[in-house]
Amino acid sequence: MKNVLVITGSPRQLGNTAILADSFIQGAKAAGHKTEIFDTPFHPVQPCLACNQCWEKDSPCVFKDGLELLAPKLENADVLVLCTPLYWFNMSAQLKAVVDKLYAYMSPKAKHKLKIKEAVLLACAEGKEEYGDYDGLKATYKSICDYLGWKDRGRLLAGGCGEKGSIINTPYLKQAVELGKSI
Repeated sequence: MKNVLVITGSPRQLGNTAILADSFIQGAKAAGHKTEIFDTPFHPVQPCLACNQCWEKDSPCVFKDGLELLAPKLENADVLVLCTPLYWFNMSAQLKAVVDKLYAYMSPKAKHKLKIKEAVLLACAEGKEEYGDYDGLKATYKSICDYLGWKDRGRLLAGGCGEKGSIINTPYLKQAVELGKSI
């Protein structure tokens, strides 16, 4: 059994990103994994200010924000799933703020280290992969995995899903369940 943490970055409640995340979670649970979800838009994380005060107050960041709730989940996770709508060729700002705060765990002052070894990318967009719309996101995700030494366990890029709920009648939800089961 693995601890799977799904971090979502869509401010749209019950939108395509949330539906995709739920399908992945359904598959991961069916495979016997423990899952948690953290919705960044509803627990905002301030952007990193490069103050280098990480762990000065016995927590990853001196700023009091959503990272206080997220930190224990991050520290317990074996697998991290980044789930985002595609905004301007990359992840949403809400999710990017969380990714930037991972810096605290790389700090020489870090009191805790992440045990994450695997990652998954889930994304929804109106655009399509074959048009290059996801190239920036794919490059960012690959760089994160390479830098942190995480194994990429899969990517599901759900194109043609711009309107709320448009993902429902696509094959993407079944693919998300199967990806969740494969972890």
